[in-house]
Amino acid sequence: METETRTVRSILIGLGLLVIVGACFVSGLVVGWFTRQPVQAAVPTDLFASSTPMPGRTEEPSDLDELFQPFWQAWEIVHEQYVDQPVDDVELMRGAIQGMLQALDDPHTSYMDPQEFQQANAPLQGEYEGIGAWVDVSGDYLTIISPMPDSPAEEAGLKPGDRVIAVNGEDMTGVDGNLVLREILGPAGTDVVLTVDRGGRVMDITITREKITVPSVTGEMLEDNIAYIQLLTYGERTRVELRSELRRLLRENPDGLILDLRNNGGGYLDTAIDVVSEFIDEGVVMYEQFGDGREVEYRARGRGLATDIPLVVLVNEGTASASEITAGAIQDYGRGVLVGTTTYGKGSVQNWILLDDDSGAVRVTVARWLTPDRRQIHEVGLEPDVVVELTEEDWEAGRDPQLDAAVEILKGDSP
Repeated sequence: METETRTVRSILIGLGLLVIVGACFVSGLVVGWFTRQPVQAAVPTDLFASSTPMPGRTEEPSDLDELFQPFWQAWEIVHEQYVDQPVDDVELMRGAIQGMLQALDDPHTSYMDPQEFQQANAPLQGEYEGIGAWVDVSGDYLTIISPMPDSPAEEAGLKPGDRVIAVNGEDMTGVDGNLVLREILGPAGTDVVLTVDRGGRVMDITITREKITVPSVTGEMLEDNIAYIQLLTYGERTRVELRSELRRLLRENPDGLILDLRNNGGGYLDTAIDVVSEFIDEGVVMYEQFGDGREVEYRARGRGLATDIPLVVLVNEGTASASEITAGAIQDYGRGVLVGTTTYGKGSVQNWILLDDDSGAVRVTVARWLTPDRRQIHEVGLEPDVVVELTEEDWEAGRDPQLDAAVEILKGDSP
C-alpha cells in the first residue's frame, strides 16, 4: 500500500548507532545539561549525561606531576626536534585529550573540538546543513544507518549499510568517523562525492547538500482505523510534537496505535522519560546504575495521552539507547507488543561536559541503565515479542512486512 511504501523508505534495515549526518552524535542517551563542571552533571535532559555527581580526582598534585613527566618530556621533544616548526599547540592539546579518552576503549567516551560539538548538537535542535542521513561513526568506516525521508541522501540513492570509504576522492581508511562526518557536512547548495562500499561493490555517489530540518515525529491514520506514529529522534521538540500528534490522531478514535522506533538512535534522556510516560501511566521506567553501586530510578510522569490504547512498537537493529528505554519499558510492563528484529543494545549513559574557553567538550560514559525488570541490554539489545525481518528485497519492492505484522496484530489476527 502507499503508506507502507512511504514508511519503508524511511526505516530500512540499517544497523548501528544513530547519528544524524551533520551530527557527530553516536546514538546515545544524553543526561544532564551541557556543563563546565568537571565532575557534576545536572538534572537529566538527555541520554548522554548523568543525574548524579561523580567522584573526583584522588591523586595529590605531586603524584600528578610525576605521572605527567613523560608527557611534558614528549611535548618538549616535539617542540624542539619535530621537522615542521612551529607546531600547533592547540592541535597537540586536542590530540592529547583524544588519545586519553581513546585509551579507555569505550566507543561512547570521546572528545569533540568546538566545531564538531556545534555540529553534534544541531540535529537535536532541529536543523543543520548536510545530506540528511542517520549514520554510525563508531566503526572502521562511517556507515549509513538510513537516509532521512525525502532527503538529498535518499534522493541520491544512499542505502543502509553503505560504508563511506572516500569523500571527494580522498581516502577515509583509518580516519575517525567524526572527521569523516566533518568532510561530508557543508554549505547548502554544494556537492559532495561519497565513495561507498555496498556489500563489496564500490560506487561514487554525488549528493547536493541542503539545509536539513530534522524531523522528530510524524504520524498518520492507516487503513483499518490504525494510528501510526514514527519517532525519529529524542530531541528538544520531541515531547511537544509527540503530544500534538497523539492528540490529533486520538481524536479519530483509532482501534490501535503503532509506534515506529526503527532506526531511532536515541537522544535526550529526559525526552525518553517523557516519551515512555505517554504510554505507561505509572511506575519505574528505567534504572540508572553507577560504577560505585549507586542507583537512580526514573518513574513515569503521569498524564500520558496513550496509556490505554492497544499498542504495537516496531523495532530493529537501528533502535538504540533512548528508543530502547521506551521499548524496554513498554515490553516489561506488557503495555504493548514489540515487533521487528533485535535492537542495537546501547545501555550506557553519557555526560557531555563543556571545556573551558570554548575548547570543545568531552563525552564520558558515567553509568549503565536497566529496564524496569532490571534487564541489562548493553551489547545485547531487546528481543522482539514477534520477530519479523525486513529484507533488502522487501526494501527494493517497497514492502514493509514488519508494519504489516503490526497491523495484523492490532486487528486481532496472527502476524
